[in-house]
Amino acid sequence: MQTWETLCALVLFLVCVHADVVERFEDVPDCLKYFYKDKVPEWGASTPGAARLCQRFVNRYHFATLYDTHHRIAVYSAYHFQPSNGGGRESRWFVEPQLVNPSWQTGMKDGYWLGKDHPEVYLGEKQALNEDYTHSGFDRGHLNPNGHHAVPSRNATFTLTNVVPQNPKLNQNSWRIHESQLTDLFRSKCSKAYVLVGAIPSVDNWIVKNNVKRVNIPDYLWNAYCCVDNNGRPLQSGAAAARNTEDNWVEKLTVDELGEFLQQFSNQPVGELFYNNCRA
Repeated sequence: MQTWETLCALVLFLVCVHADVVERFEDVPDCLKYFYKDKVPEWGASTPGAARLCQRFVNRYHFATLYDTHHRIAVYSAYHFQPSNGGGRESRWFVEPQLVNPSWQTGMKDGYWLGKDHPEVYLGEKQALNEDYTHSGFDRGHLNPNGHHAVPSRNATFTLTNVVPQNPKLNQNSWRIHESQLTDLFRSKCSKAYVLVGAIPSVDNWIVKNNVKRVNIPDYLWNAYCCVDNNGRPLQSGAAAARNTEDNWVEKLTVDELGEFLQQFSNQPVGELFYNNCRA
């Protein structure tokens, strides 16, 4: 009897650690590692309908995303910076099969081909689809940017659970420049950089398709980083926020200042974004 119970527990464990949509990031070590000292932020944890995604591509994890299935945008993505080695710019846009059906395959899949595999099933109940963005006037704005990764992690950023409707002027100008500045900083100053990038949903501004509110257009984008040495000790931290408009302006902040900014949008304490907010 004990052997049978042990076997059941082992099977349950294997199912849990190989799932892409998980109950807790803390339950999956290969996903938890994207958070500095395994500290998952409290920010966004109480979002109604939030899904925790361990973003799997070519059979391994590349980053973690807290996804808002009601607004169909990410609350945040968490990742490690990697120097880019070129390539990996996808023409495909991926979706998360397990947001459609928990029993479906692990690993993000091209939304077009997943639809072909399951023509009788609507894929977009809990996530954005590529057609939502078509002719919307908004860019598919990466939170976790492809330019902060080497292949194949770079490919993995092209999942619709990692993008938000972003004003084209912001996405292609000041936010892009900000990401490039972070690249230079991370290359020159950090042994490893832990990064969080997120969005603040609007109250009632949406991409609408066929009179249906499909994808929330966020009011703000934000990010924060914790730069550490070879022993995991903090070296430098910082943050930024930008209105998702043609204002095309990115405001540089400290991690503590970002916490104060985020507090405006929550009736619960923001808490630490990184362990000890990346203080030395």
